[in-house]
Amino acid sequence: MIVFPNAKINLGLRILRKRDDGFHDIETIFYPLPLCDALEILPAHTGDPSFECTGLATSILPGQNLVLKAYELLKTHFPEIPPVHIFLHKAIPAGAGLGGGSADASFTLQLLCQLFRLSATDALLHQLALSLGSDCPFFLYNKPCLGTGRGEQLQPVSLDLKNYSWVLINPGIHVSTAAAFAAITPQEPEERLSELIQLPPAQWQGRVINDFETPVFALHPEIGAIKEKLLSAGAVFASMSGTGSTVFGLFDQKELQLPAFPDHYFVKSGQG
Repeated sequence: MIVFPNAKINLGLRILRKRDDGFHDIETIFYPLPLCDALEILPAHTGDPSFECTGLATSILPGQNLVLKAYELLKTHFPEIPPVHIFLHKAIPAGAGLGGGSADASFTLQLLCQLFRLSATDALLHQLALSLGSDCPFFLYNKPCLGTGRGEQLQPVSLDLKNYSWVLINPGIHVSTAAAFAAITPQEPEERLSELIQLPPAQWQGRVINDFETPVFALHPEIGAIKEKLLSAGAVFASMSGTGSTVFGLFDQKELQLPAFPDHYFVKSGQG
């Protein structure tokens, strides 16, 4: 069986407070995009599970990949799951704020349940996904959602960007998530994302805010320059996704005239 785990962007990302468990309470809007990896899982019946990854390079060792971790985690609840052959083709840049690894993990949980007809409840899948990563539960729902708590408390929102073109630009810069969080001073925002997101995207700039932009742009001015280029090119809204380093732009026209970016940049565009 083959599925196609998709990317997401964060429309705003506010860090509200530090929690006693070491995580942070956040507020963000998750929005899925049709940029997809390809994931195939086949029963092996005998031997150990195998994993093969092609496509875009990733620095994650095979044994540390969230896909294998998802398989092993689900098998602790359903030991009857046989060994499998897992093939993953990466089209979503890794560690880019697009949720590619999280999507792969959540799609693995769902695909294994379908393939072996496991009686896993939605609550169990949500619990397992959260243990794999704070973004993972979103991909079980995979529709525009307000994310609170660690990001796992999800509430669907009415948001449709099908009339907009989107552009993703990733310069291949590794952003340390720990360093980004260390530079954040949590605070309650004056305006809630659940209300701001109801405004037209042309009214989002300067109000739908990613708190990580300030520290990340200070450490990596090249990322901030991408945002400014997209706005200068006519984006009605541009922002960094997650902790970066991907910057996205929304345009209200189908035919885009983008500025030139270096050849080693990952550049992808689409509609809606």
